[in-house]
Amino acid sequence: MIVTLTANPSVDRTVTLTEPLRRGQVHRAANVISQPGGKGVNVARVLTSGGVSALAVLPGTEDDPVVSGLRGAGIAFRAVPTGGAPRTNLTIAEIDGTTTKINEPGHPLRAPELDALAGALAEAAAAASWVVLSGSLPPGVPVDWYARLVGELSATGSARIAVDTSEAPLLALFDEPGSAVPDLIKPNSEELAQLTGLDAVDLENPTAAAQAATSLIEHGVGAVLATLGAAGAVLVTAEGAWFAGAPPIVARSTVGAGDSALAGYLLADLAGLDPADRLRAAVAYGSAATALPGTELPGPADILLEAVMAHPLPDVLPKALGDTATS
Repeated sequence: MIVTLTANPSVDRTVTLTEPLRRGQVHRAANVISQPGGKGVNVARVLTSGGVSALAVLPGTEDDPVVSGLRGAGIAFRAVPTGGAPRTNLTIAEIDGTTTKINEPGHPLRAPELDALAGALAEAAAAASWVVLSGSLPPGVPVDWYARLVGELSATGSARIAVDTSEAPLLALFDEPGSAVPDLIKPNSEELAQLTGLDAVDLENPTAAAQAATSLIEHGVGAVLATLGAAGAVLVTAEGAWFAGAPPIVARSTVGAGDSALAGYLLADLAGLDPADRLRAAVAYGSAATALPGTELPGPADILLEAVMAHPLPDVLPKALGDTATS
């Protein structure tokens, strides 16, 4: 089983336009869809569609729209009651695949609610192969909360830990030297730039992104899956680095592409595939999400794995491995 934590769940509302978005003008929607969302929820949805047991842990009440949506979609969940309604994230999707997102901050969580959420996560993690900490933190939550959870889960359980977040919660994972770090992180080029102090534009180059990711491997991270948008993705581990380009698609929406890539990687990992094939699965799932409209997420029937090839990057090695190879 894979357990996902979504601390800041949302109702994902997608408005599809048949013409380009023009600021200050009146538009009529061609289609409007609302679905349960938040990055961890999205990962759980893709995993469940892929035939893997997944449990979404999140704050929510039995009658809120996110919980009701999960129940209606057949997604296993554990909701920890809170006093507020989930946020609504608005996506405006244009006909050429351009998406504009407006995300609400979310309902603040107090210390007792955070403790209850952490307790529910720890209980679920006892039976899990992977725990995924994913998405933004709602107002009032300490920026180092994910870092604390990584330390607690690493000390008490055997599940591997993946983290997909950004900005201060991402940086806090590496604030304390010698602290526990995730087995997997999934940054995009901007998030990798936040971690390494490099230019995000430069990191759209696969070799540059892989070289930047090696510093995180040297810090103790098990694997870095860096998604690079239309360019594809790189995977760096202590054993080496690989790049896989994205297949040609007609982009319809980028919403959920990173979450789908992470889910594809985890599905391949549970299938026992090697790093190159885990990367291929990640890119295939991320690309499939981009080819779908609005907030739709891919299932196995949408995946064109044979269209994705992974290539080693032999000039990119973490320092420790490079020292071993030359000694």
